[in-house]
Amino acid sequence: MPVVTFDYYDLLSLLGKEIEKDELLTKLPMIGVSLERVCGNEISIEVFPNRPDMLSVEGIARALRAFFGIEKGLKEYEIEPPKISLKVEESVKNVRPYIGGAVVRNVELTDELISSLMDIQEKLHFSIGKDRKKMAIGLHDFDKVNPPFVYKGVKPNEIKFVPLEKEEEMDLDEILEKHEKGIAYAHLLKDAELYPIILDKNGNVLSFPPIINGQLTALTEETRNIFIDVTGTDEQAVKSTLIIVATLLAERGGKIEQVEIIDNEKIITPDLTPQQIEVDLNYIYKILKIDSKEEIKNALEKMGHNVEFVADKIKVYSPAWRVDILHPIDIIEDIAIGYGYEKFEETLPQSMTFGESLSYEKLHQTMIGLGFNEVITLSLSSIEKEFEKMEMEKGNEIVELENPITKEHSILRTSLIPSLMEILSKNRHNDLPQQIYEIGDVVEYKDKIKQKTMLAGVKIDAKANFTECKSIVEAILRNMGYKMEVEEKNHPSFIEGRCASVIVEGKEIGYFGEIKPSVICNFGLEYPVIAFELDASFLLK
Repeated sequence: MPVVTFDYYDLLSLLGKEIEKDELLTKLPMIGVSLERVCGNEISIEVFPNRPDMLSVEGIARALRAFFGIEKGLKEYEIEPPKISLKVEESVKNVRPYIGGAVVRNVELTDELISSLMDIQEKLHFSIGKDRKKMAIGLHDFDKVNPPFVYKGVKPNEIKFVPLEKEEEMDLDEILEKHEKGIAYAHLLKDAELYPIILDKNGNVLSFPPIINGQLTALTEETRNIFIDVTGTDEQAVKSTLIIVATLLAERGGKIEQVEIIDNEKIITPDLTPQQIEVDLNYIYKILKIDSKEEIKNALEKMGHNVEFVADKIKVYSPAWRVDILHPIDIIEDIAIGYGYEKFEETLPQSMTFGESLSYEKLHQTMIGLGFNEVITLSLSSIEKEFEKMEMEKGNEIVELENPITKEHSILRTSLIPSLMEILSKNRHNDLPQQIYEIGDVVEYKDKIKQKTMLAGVKIDAKANFTECKSIVEAILRNMGYKMEVEEKNHPSFIEGRCASVIVEGKEIGYFGEIKPSVICNFGLEYPVIAFELDASFLLK
């Protein structure tokens, strides 16, 4: 989970109230964070990924002010209507179509604020932005440029500017090839014919998103007015991030001024209109056993919401920066936190159940008898591991998470072998041979989504070969009471001519063979690897 580090006295200045450090450390976990480390006046906490609004000391102070009753209910910021505009040209729509902007005036860039801005940019890029793919943030000295601004696509060699932390002009291709950030994020613009750019009315470059800002608008200690741009491929990620960053600066005394985005229609950003959600009081009682309207109202106000009671429901007004509020159950969670988990009585389950041994015991015994060690890996995987490293073509037959926490856990796995290969890569320092297996679920998506339980195994050894792999698979099937036939199989992850389908009762239930050298190298391995994957559900039918 993301860790936020801040100074105790800086937090107190934002809270506007003196609180003893011991009391603060006791109460911090009550708002749904975890205390990580305390070193003198430096405090580090872990924040759950669903609360990006608390990835800065300013966001934590805002949450604590409500929780401690200093400023209960929905926080409202003064916001000025737009004085500047930003035009979005059609040329940028195919590469990075969404943008939001804001001006925050009268900001004093203290060391604490600069540190907080750098830290939250990095954390938001990683969490909401999925390493800048969904969104990227630009912060600019507004007084160095002249609106109106334009967001458009340009050819790679069409424009030159001095990128951040450099002294020489570069065109966009040169930035991707030479600049540290360009090298790191060039893949986000792969195959794009036009690159996104933000210019002022005089043609000065503010930003080359999602790669780098221009040195011209770099923030300094003299900066007082800040222009924020957030660009991306996900409209909601862009909107949410802009709100979080703009209100962070407002917590430090800045005044938010909206920007008019001129696209197919005019949009005013940021939009701080509260979210509204209705929750049935009976639903709250069913989950929490709380029926006091006063206690429900008090708990929600401690979590920064406003509340109205309408017949047997409550209407909750939630801050625009609370991007985790998606369903009535999220409101119920906030009621529980505001009410206090320590107040709930412990209860035993209402229904008693009895466990029984898993039917896979015979398979486990077989694999252990063949000298394999069991591993258990995550059901969530990544496109890189499942397809790119295995040199398989990614089709549309995968199940992707709509809002994954990290890109390493963005899809449901379709095979167990990539995860086993990754385990081998992490054990390169151990002696050979190594042979591991897993029994686990994968997802098959053809006409419909189907969950299957598979058995897979891999062995790495200087002498590992197709014949040995065949004998292992034969032994497994023989022990399970089956006789197998084999047919040649073409599989992009295996050496051609050294991969076979496993046929039982006229049905293909799996495959085995020698992994091709290039796939072995993709996982950082140096010795031959054999692998098999079988339908465990069929073997135990």
